Amino acid sequence: MPYTVEEYLALERRSEERHVYLDGQISDMAGESPEHGTISVNLVRLVSTQLLDTPCRVLSKDMRVGSGPGRSKSTKGLYSYPDLLVVCGEMKFHDKHRDVLINPTVIMEVLSKSTEAFDRGEKFQRFQTWNPTLMDYLLVSQTSPIIEHFERQGDGGWSYHKYEGLEQTVRIDSINCALRLAEVYDRIDFGSQPQEEPPIS
Repeated sequence: MPYTVEEYLALERRSEERHVYLDGQISDMAGESPEHGTISVNLVRLVSTQLLDTPCRVLSKDMRVGSGPGRSKSTKGLYSYPDLLVVCGEMKFHDKHRDVLINPTVIMEVLSKSTEAFDRGEKFQRFQTWNPTLMDYLLVSQTSPIIEHFERQGDGGWSYHKYEGLEQTVRIDSINCALRLAEVYDRIDFGSQPQEEPPIS
């Protein structure tokens, strides 16, 4: 039996673990690799430093984002925990608990094998549909120095640019921020990461 948004939030607020909600279904969040954690911390440090004395702020990966109609009795919607979240100006929330943000400006996700398809597909579709304040969506590889940048255009469409190589720099105009890939991937040794096993023939 699917959970309503209200039931999910009641359970989540009592839980010591984080869970993703999608249309009535609750899923455990996987743990992260050392590379995932290091890149996430690097991103928080780089972005938050550049946002000092601006109306924008970085929120940690413990802040939920609501992407849906917002009806508590409904079983429709996505409630997720982005790896990095930027909000500009007044923060708007799902309810009085102030723990589900609904007006993100920038979202960044560090990709992993278990979540990449969801981050690229259904999750991004929900963000586009239900979070009209979202201006930039970045997907950050943890196995190669690659950042993919989706930027909302004036007509509501999205542009796409892929940055590959440690010498590259990503500009995020909505928050006047620049990310040098050499700094995003500080302390990452790509050669030390476990390689994928070849397919069995």
